[in-house]
Amino acid sequence: MISSALILILVFLILLSLRVPIAFSIAIASLVTLLLNMPADIAVTTMAQRMATGLDSFTLTAIPFFILAGELMNRGGIANRLINLAKAMVGSLPGGLGFVNIISCMLFGAVSGSAVAAASAIGGFMGKQMEKEGYEKSYGAAVNISSSVTGLIIPPSNVLIVYSLASGGASIAALFLAGYLPGILLGAALMIVAGVYAYRRGFPTGSRVGFREGFKHFINAFPSLLLLVLIIGGIVSGIFTATEASAVAVLYAFILSFFIYKEIDLKGLYEILVSSGKTTGIVMLLIACSSTMSWVMSYESLPQQVSDLILSLSENKLVVLLLINLVLLAVGTFMDITPAVLIFTPIFLPVAIDLGMSEIHFGIMMVLNLCIGLCTPPVGTVLFVGSSVAGLKINEVIRPLLPLFVAMLVVLLLVTYIPGISTWLPEVFGF
Repeated sequence: MISSALILILVFLILLSLRVPIAFSIAIASLVTLLLNMPADIAVTTMAQRMATGLDSFTLTAIPFFILAGELMNRGGIANRLINLAKAMVGSLPGGLGFVNIISCMLFGAVSGSAVAAASAIGGFMGKQMEKEGYEKSYGAAVNISSSVTGLIIPPSNVLIVYSLASGGASIAALFLAGYLPGILLGAALMIVAGVYAYRRGFPTGSRVGFREGFKHFINAFPSLLLLVLIIGGIVSGIFTATEASAVAVLYAFILSFFIYKEIDLKGLYEILVSSGKTTGIVMLLIACSSTMSWVMSYESLPQQVSDLILSLSENKLVVLLLINLVLLAVGTFMDITPAVLIFTPIFLPVAIDLGMSEIHFGIMMVLNLCIGLCTPPVGTVLFVGSSVAGLKINEVIRPLLPLFVAMLVVLLLVTYIPGISTWLPEVFGF
C-alpha cells in the first residue's frame, strides 16, 4: 500500500517536472497506480468510471455558467466602470492608484469570479495608468497580481463550489457568506502595504473627485455591483440555489453587456461562448482527473496515513494547523488551485474536523492558502498573466511582491486561528 502511494506521488512529480499538463499528469499517475493493483482492463474501466463519477454532480453545473458570466463581465465594459468608481473612492490618497488597482481587482474579481480575468482586465488598464503617473512598472504589476486573487475568496467563486464537492456537500451558501470578511481583510492588508510602500517611495497623489462626478461613477458601476446583491441575496434568502444563481448571473451579465452597456456585439458574443467552452472543458477535465486521483489515494489509504503522520508529530491544534498550511503553501507553488482543492481536501479535512474545525472554516483557510500559490512561481497562473500583461519578466516583479506576500500570510494566519472571521456571517444568516 505504502509503495503504491509513493509511486503515485513520484510519477505525478516526475511528469510535472517534465512539463506534462497537470490534468494528464494526474490521470497518468492515477492509472499507473491502479495498474499496480489490478488487471489492466479493470484498471482502465475503474479509471473511466471514476472520471465520470467525478463529474456526475448537479452542483458542478454552476461552474460553466459562472465562467460564462465572468467572460461576459470581462469583455462587457465592466472593468472600466469599476476602475472609475475606485478612483473616485481612493484615487486622491497618497499612492492612490495602488489602492485603485486593489479595489478594482476586488470588485471585478468578485463580479467575474476569476482571478485571471481580474489580472488581465484590471492589469491591462491600470498598469499603463500607474506607469504614466510615475509609479514603478514592477510595483503596479505586483499590486495587480496579489490583489487579483481576492475574487476567489469574495463570492461568487467557482473554487468554493469545487471545495463543496470535494468536502462531500458543504453548504455553498455558507461558503459564499464565509468568504466576504476574509476577502475584504485580504484587500485591506494589501492596501496597508501598498500605502506604506507608496509613502516611502513618494508616489504621486491623484486629483480629488467631486461629489457629483463620484456619484456619476457610482451610478455607472451600480448595475455591475448589483450582480453581487442579486446572486448572493437570492442564494441566502432561498429564492434559488447556487446552480440556479449561476444561470441568473449569465442572463443578467448578458443583458447588462449586450443591451445596456452595448460593449458586446454578435461577433463578440460568439468569441465569448467559444472562450467559455474552452475554459469549461479545461476545468472539467481537471475535476475529472483530480477526482480519480482522490479516489486512488483513498483506495491506498493515503489520507489516513497522512493524518496519522501529522498527528504523530503533534496533537496541538495550533501546530497541526500550521503544518497543514505549510504543506498547502508548498502544494500551491506547483499545482493549480482546482486540482489541489479536489486532491487535498479529503486528506486534510478529516484532520481539521478531528481538531474541532468546521468544514466551512477549513474551506476558507484552504482556498485562501492556495490563492497565495497562484502568485508564486513556478506554476502561479496569476503571476504569469499579470507579468505578461505588464510586459515584465517574472523575476522583475518578485521583489515588490515580497511585502505583499507577507501581508497575505498574515491574513492567512488570522483566518486560520480566528474562526469567527470565516464563520460569523454564516452564523448570522443561520447556516
